[in-house]
Amino acid sequence: MSATNLPAASHLPLIAVTAGEPAGIGPDLCVMLAQRQLAARIVLVGDPALFEQRARLLGLPWQGITLGAAQKKTYALGVTPMLTTPLAAPVIAGKLDPQNAPYVLHTLEAAVDGCLRGQFDAMVTAPAHKGVINDAGITFTGHTEFLAARTRTPHAVMMLVADDLRVALATTHLAVKDIASHITRENLEQTLRVLHHDLVARFGIMAPRIAVAGLNPHAGESGHLGREEVEIIAPLVEQLRGGGWQICGPLPADTLFQRERLAAFDCVLVMYHDQGLPVFKHISFGHGVNVTLGLPIVRTSVDHGTALELAGTGRADPGSLFAAVDLAIALACQTTTSR
Repeated sequence: MSATNLPAASHLPLIAVTAGEPAGIGPDLCVMLAQRQLAARIVLVGDPALFEQRARLLGLPWQGITLGAAQKKTYALGVTPMLTTPLAAPVIAGKLDPQNAPYVLHTLEAAVDGCLRGQFDAMVTAPAHKGVINDAGITFTGHTEFLAARTRTPHAVMMLVADDLRVALATTHLAVKDIASHITRENLEQTLRVLHHDLVARFGIMAPRIAVAGLNPHAGESGHLGREEVEIIAPLVEQLRGGGWQICGPLPADTLFQRERLAAFDCVLVMYHDQGLPVFKHISFGHGVNVTLGLPIVRTSVDHGTALELAGTGRADPGSLFAAVDLAIALACQTTTSR
């Protein structure tokens, strides 16, 4: 949408964007985002001094203003409103500091709470660094789990999106040894119901076609390589199909991601993180988007990590953040029109 065709500012969705790990590329991506003309009003959540510092390193123009001073709706083009969250310690690009771990969580809290209050129409998150947050003595397994807890969501689902490719996860950030114990009928049914609901309500796919991967190699070889497919996955898929769903599985994951097979489905549900994400990122890295389903708010994110070695160099690719913001705008508008 060109600048001349943009709706009036008061009618544009208001999107909160958190800057993520301050030593990583998140602040770089936010500064790059501020150079774009978007069909939305963007508010960066973080420390203003950090954005200014990173803009200098990147050689990009920067003019920031606090959200309150911008009066939320009347800020001028070229001015980036910010919701201020102060850092605990100075930041060196590429160097992690556990002192700033609470800062990262505070930016998330500010964004999600603003969404819950109706201040923001959606939130987008730049990458956080789980390791340094845990090193600071704070238990943090990922954005998905944090946002589910903050919004009191009983069952959130992680889904990656790139154009027509959608890959959802039955489990998220678990050690491999713990995966099988979490593939229960109850957990899998909750995941599928959240997935189906949001494909309809948020993505406007009225009759979603869902492929369900098996857990074990070759989908268990009729029970010879594991019983999860026979005892859990297949009976549930059959039950949902009997209820009118367009759903198929369990399917062997090693052949599921052929382009011809993917064309028959709107979404693939894989059983664990590294069953689906390596293939997804091979296909879409740089423009994929992470979406959290099941939340009472719209949340999207990048599909990559903090890339500490690229922070402040100008070599970070902002494509995934740009795609995450574009999708957040579309989902926010879809949510508004479906109310």
